Amino acid sequence: MKNIFKKAATASLIILSVANFMAQKTVVNREVESTEDGKMLLGHQLADQFLKEPYANWYVKEHDDYALDMKAIEQLKKAKLFTYKLTVFMGTWCEDSHRDFPRFMKILEAINYPMDNLTIIAVNRKKESPTGDEVRYNVHKVPTMIVEKYGKEIGRIIEMPTTGYIERDLVDILKKDDSSVIKEIFKK
Repeated sequence: MKNIFKKAATASLIILSVANFMAQKTVVNREVESTEDGKMLLGHQLADQFLKEPYANWYVKEHDDYALDMKAIEQLKKAKLFTYKLTVFMGTWCEDSHRDFPRFMKILEAINYPMDNLTIIAVNRKKESPTGDEVRYNVHKVPTMIVEKYGKEIGRIIEMPTTGYIERDLVDILKKDDSSVIKEIFKK
């Protein structure tokens, strides 16, 4: 009888722990200060954080100066990139992120990508975030942009686009999607 009560008590504790864990909310727009880097963002972020100082210093200029490849933008619209989930890991201390993250955001704006489908995760110099998402996604370099469909990774851009243009790399990733609709779009 004691074993039954012990097992029931243990099960109850496990259920309460899991419920408590699931009830915890992810902190969004966390900003920290380090002696090496000064202010930096860490963890899940919303896009408007990058319009604030000191991040706006590099974000706005790169965003506004970037000339989009409009042919690739049209292909992304036709392939309905907006139906895919995107996750981007970046560092506010990282020069590659300073260059490619604003460009990535400009691309998403150009195709009217729903920002609810975008997850932005800022990491520290060790490529760590408070929630450990970098482990789940196996991220070792930033920026890393991950494209997913129905919870399955379709592809990723790591550190810098192989074609020299993020939008072209995104087109190449979508071409690899097994969806027959996507294959028909790119045949044309």
